[in-house]
Amino acid sequence: MTKTPKSKATPPDIATLTKAKAKVELMRLSLEMEAHNVAYYQKDAPKISDAEYDALRRRVEAIEAKFPELVTGSSPTLTVGAAPSRAFAKVQHAVPMLSLGNAFSDEEVAEFVERIQRFLRIDEVPAIVAEPKIDGLSLSLRYEHGELVRAATRGDGFTGEDVTANVRTIDDIPNRLKGKAIPAACELRGEVYMLKSDFLALNKRQEEAGEDPFANPRNSAAGSLRQKDVAITASRPLKFFAYAWGEMSDYPIDEPTQHGMLKWLDHAGFTVNPLITLCHGVEDALKFYRKIGEERASLGYDIDGVVYKVDRIDWQARLGFAGRAPRWAIAHKFAAEQATTVLEKIDIQVGRTGALTPVARLTPVTVGGVVVANATLHNEDYIKGVGNDGQPIRDGVDIREGDTVVIQRAGDVIPQVVSVVMEKRPKDAKPFAFPTKCPVCGSHAIRENGEVVTRCTGALICPAQAVERLKHFVSRLAFDIDGLGDKQIQEFYDDGLIMHPVDIFTLAKRDARAEKKLRDREGFGEVSVRNLFAAIDARRKIELNRLIFALGIRHIGEGNAKLLARHYGSFNAFRDAMLAAAAGQTAEGNSSEAWQDLNNIGGVGEIVADAVVEFFAEKRNVKALGELLDEIEVLDVEQAKSDTAIAGKTVVFTGSLTKFTRDEAKAAAERLSAKVAGSVSKKTDYVVAGEDAGSKLKKATELGVKVLTEDEWLALIEAT
Repeated sequence: MTKTPKSKATPPDIATLTKAKAKVELMRLSLEMEAHNVAYYQKDAPKISDAEYDALRRRVEAIEAKFPELVTGSSPTLTVGAAPSRAFAKVQHAVPMLSLGNAFSDEEVAEFVERIQRFLRIDEVPAIVAEPKIDGLSLSLRYEHGELVRAATRGDGFTGEDVTANVRTIDDIPNRLKGKAIPAACELRGEVYMLKSDFLALNKRQEEAGEDPFANPRNSAAGSLRQKDVAITASRPLKFFAYAWGEMSDYPIDEPTQHGMLKWLDHAGFTVNPLITLCHGVEDALKFYRKIGEERASLGYDIDGVVYKVDRIDWQARLGFAGRAPRWAIAHKFAAEQATTVLEKIDIQVGRTGALTPVARLTPVTVGGVVVANATLHNEDYIKGVGNDGQPIRDGVDIREGDTVVIQRAGDVIPQVVSVVMEKRPKDAKPFAFPTKCPVCGSHAIRENGEVVTRCTGALICPAQAVERLKHFVSRLAFDIDGLGDKQIQEFYDDGLIMHPVDIFTLAKRDARAEKKLRDREGFGEVSVRNLFAAIDARRKIELNRLIFALGIRHIGEGNAKLLARHYGSFNAFRDAMLAAAAGQTAEGNSSEAWQDLNNIGGVGEIVADAVVEFFAEKRNVKALGELLDEIEVLDVEQAKSDTAIAGKTVVFTGSLTKFTRDEAKAAAERLSAKVAGSVSKKTDYVVAGEDAGSKLKKATELGVKVLTEDEWLALIEAT
């Protein structure tokens, strides 16, 4: 299973539950687990990790142990899987395909063996067959007189889905059993799975075809097997391990044992996992578990634990079942969110905001139900072994290319490296040198004081940031160009039509010269192209604050853009001051008059000032900005009036405004030195209510705040 957001509310402590509250909690957990069962077994699209699902089940078991009278036949502890999908015919299992109990510690494994001894009243330690727990899709195969007649999924444990036609395309599953000692009727069981390498190749083909990739090999195998089109299943590289059986008209070997039956399955034509081992004693079994855990990352397929089964089948029959699980078998689960693998390379990715993020390229390994080939290394300090608080992490051990590392996934967290296996560090491994220039555009990469992130300063020219910067440039609070939404920007960028902001305003001229016109593109025409060019031309005149905001400078939001625009008044004054401040930068600091003036603007401060100056210190930003200014006109700031009737007043606009847009209303109020707020409080002076005004109007009435219609508001500001 994969990831999903954690529960919003912390569940109550079981120790504090009353019987009534326990009943409600069990009902909640049952509904939640039922939904996850449907997602996992029917839709092959799990929403939580195996570890999170196991935690839910353990909570149910703990509550039922405290209140046994609340256990019902529909309890999650007594059910398996989910009802079969209606897309397939139903198949009744002659012998139910039940689930396994789980162990999460060595002590629980020892207790499992002791329970067997107590139940059978024996002193000897039973021989145990230990086998890797394959993370795939359980399958039951019915053979009659050696011929495959039906194949079915687990379903809800009692009724599965008929996938016979699909199964016949899997090479690992024989259509006819080999050998002479073949029962007249038998149900043989195992796991359909996909190799990690095949999974990665399949996902690459999915992405190339524009299809959604699978989350992990288990989902991929399950989704491939449960196709209505058999040809799709046949095209997928599915494999099968046999390890169990259901109904048997008679056993094909004398004195049958689990280990002996696995050998017979191998002779009959199935693939049996070669790692399966016969263990004598708990320590022997745990030794196998630890060995498999160490080898897990290097296996070609996914496993999520080890299954222990009593070897003697006559003892299995005596032990029978307890609820949904056999008493003679148990699954010893791995820690689902951690795995060990090799860090092959450290790459630097440049994000849409210019952040340089180091990424570990790993030998692929499954962690928490997802195949992980990459993991975040967060920042320069994290690689060096320093936390965000400046304290050592991983005992101060740095991370190097070639290291063997432990990685983890926890809930929604991106896979990350949590420790380094120092005894396996290559002798020639060198400390990683973090770049001082953007690996994409070559602009200076700086790390602000007090920050852990290093950022590219080439906001207007860096290809890694280009698409997101362009989307920001045409957004509502920036140039607000109608017809240039996110999707259109992405398409134009992909086709090389708009790579930089200036390209927006030269688009019409270039289109006139182009062999293939915009009107000939899919989704366009004469009218739509004419409207787009008109919308662009309508924004050739732009307010200074909108331009400053559109540049996408770090820390410059709508508010700071207005502060800067009001202070400098014109673009030329703003640019000249920023260039002067940039020229005054030295290794010792910045003592220029322009820098001091910038820092003295109320509400700006050193962090914002640094970001603006760094933008103008990058010459290619200045060049790109100059090219843009050849195509547009930046309007000087209209100075706000301080002697108006609404100066210093707080105004809230609510409802659908018909006389003006929300942005126009806000701009007009601010020009008259009013403050525009988003919510109503006792400090609000006016609420301007349009049509369908809701909760804000109601609150204004309750607080006694003066409410104005649009006409009344216009009359108020026009009289000023």
